[in-house]
Amino acid sequence: MRYCVSDLHGEYELFVALLEKIGFSEADEMYVCGDIIDKGDSSVRLLRYVFERENIHCILGNHECAFLDYYHSLLADSPEDFDEVLLKLRAYFPTDGELLDWELVDWLDSLPPYIEGDGFICVHAGIPINPDGTLMHPSRASLSRLIYDRKFKNKETVHRSPVCVFFGHTETNCICGRPSVLGYKRSPDAASDSLGSYYKIHLDTGSWSNGVLGCFCIDECRVVYVRREK
Repeated sequence: MRYCVSDLHGEYELFVALLEKIGFSEADEMYVCGDIIDKGDSSVRLLRYVFERENIHCILGNHECAFLDYYHSLLADSPEDFDEVLLKLRAYFPTDGELLDWELVDWLDSLPPYIEGDGFICVHAGIPINPDGTLMHPSRASLSRLIYDRKFKNKETVHRSPVCVFFGHTETNCICGRPSVLGYKRSPDAASDSLGSYYKIHLDTGSWSNGVLGCFCIDECRVVYVRREK
């Protein structure tokens, strides 16, 4: 099975609980639409976990980009003192920064801003829409637009391209008043519930702020949730 999730924000235990609930195995694939880090207490532990699994595919979110901007600014100021740079990068994550190493930093620095799959595109915040209603190919969009777009989440933002866009960035409770994965169908009356019947799916259920993490099963078009234990 293929799954898609977004905005994990350092919630290692919640993500592992989600994988256990769906019975995630080596035969499955998970796509993470950015913002793996920050806010939660286990950012680096979570980074290490997804890095070590070839069937978990990640893209950049605005929080990864902020970290990488900081990293490259350190390199510019200390081009030869890599030990000092790593110490400062570890301090960026006050709860588990000691787990950070150069292998993880290099991996983060190599992450793409989007992923194209069979019938879908994963992006963090949104994709510009052309005047004819089709999606601009994400390779032509600015990184800033892909990771910060605030319009794509709006109900009135509709595209005509024959792909489904998975995205996060803004918590869905800001739109519907509850932490739910929001699926937008091309036709509300569509009888079939295949991926092709959706033009976009909003994934950010607010894992850090409200303890709810939801993922979308691409092959079965169903949503699975886990909640943080109180």
